[in-house]
Amino acid sequence: MHPIHALWAHPRSMSTATERIMRERGDFDCLHEPFMYDYYVHRQVREVPGFDIQPDHPRDYEAIRDMILRRAETGPVFFKDMSYYVMPRILGDAAFLDRLHNMFIIRRPRASILSYYRLDPDVTEEEIGIAAQLRHVEGLRAQGRAVSVVRAEDLRADPRGMMRALWTAVGLGYSERAFDWQRAEMPEDWEQVQDWHGSVMGSTGIRPPDPDAEAREAQAFGEAAARDPRLHDLLAPHEAAWRALSAMALSPED
Repeated sequence: MHPIHALWAHPRSMSTATERIMRERGDFDCLHEPFMYDYYVHRQVREVPGFDIQPDHPRDYEAIRDMILRRAETGPVFFKDMSYYVMPRILGDAAFLDRLHNMFIIRRPRASILSYYRLDPDVTEEEIGIAAQLRHVEGLRAQGRAVSVVRAEDLRADPRGMMRALWTAVGLGYSERAFDWQRAEMPEDWEQVQDWHGSVMGSTGIRPPDPDAEAREAQAFGEAAARDPRLHDLLAPHEAAWRALSAMALSPED
């Protein structure tokens, strides 16, 4: 049996850029949000725009989990997914959890919420996703399982330092090749949601941070919320969850 590394995210959290780093290592069989099919296709919680459903993809939780386990029979596996797709069900799946190295990525909620809202104004409170991540982390820690949290802002400021800290935390060696994004082909499983990931597909690396980003985020969010006050309701529970998760985050020195 080979290791399975899971990156649990919330939408618009820079998780796909982090996934690309993991893909570029070259030592993982990588999957992009396999549990999306359970949430949006099998359970049909709602219809998400820009999702080109692949007919041969497993659709329910058990079938997706078993597919991941089968792929780990032949080599190490990495997958990126959203906590809200699998919570709370995954906390009761001890055999699967025993196989996972759990990593979490978070981004300041005003930025991630506004980014999602621009793509899908009908986004639900659950789909913002940070509160589900906190419940996921707390559930894992209550079972004595290790978790590693990184902030997207820290990753943007120091990609190599933060990835080194994350890889060390989950037992992986450093890989410089992971930061060389020269391959032009799109991963096959990104094609089903390509409208959501255009900037990562065309990028050659993580953009450096904007020192005024937080102020810009607050201004843009305030302007959008003035037009649609529902954004304040979306923000409140996830801002509190983000603060709790942020307190657990790794630093480049870890």
